[in-house]
Amino acid sequence: MLDIKPDPYIALCPSRQIIAVIGDKWSLLVIPLLLEGPMRNAELMRAIEGISQKMLTQTLKRLEEYNLVIRQDYGEVPPRVDYRLSPLGLSLAQVIGTLDNWVIENFDAMTQTQKQA
Repeated sequence: MLDIKPDPYIALCPSRQIIAVIGDKWSLLVIPLLLEGPMRNAELMRAIEGISQKMLTQTLKRLEEYNLVIRQDYGEVPPRVDYRLSPLGLSLAQVIGTLDNWVIENFDAMTQTQKQA
């Protein structure tokens, strides 16, 4: 492994891809939900209004690729699969939870100027 310090301010730095993954609106919704514990695909679909099955599947696969989510396949018939946060995903979920709380606390202030325009 190369000993390169990530710098997202450099255009070609691979860390920008990580920012894109964790900054995606669906990732920002899926990750905090999994703080509640393992969830099945259908549970996530019900919890995240407006997400399509295709988008949820893509989001979960991408989060799994970056070691943020663990896919647990129980090898049963009918199939039973759930998703849970990895330790890395858990640390990120706590950060996103702080962001979520900030949005909730500042929602009125942020939208007030939009209403006036």
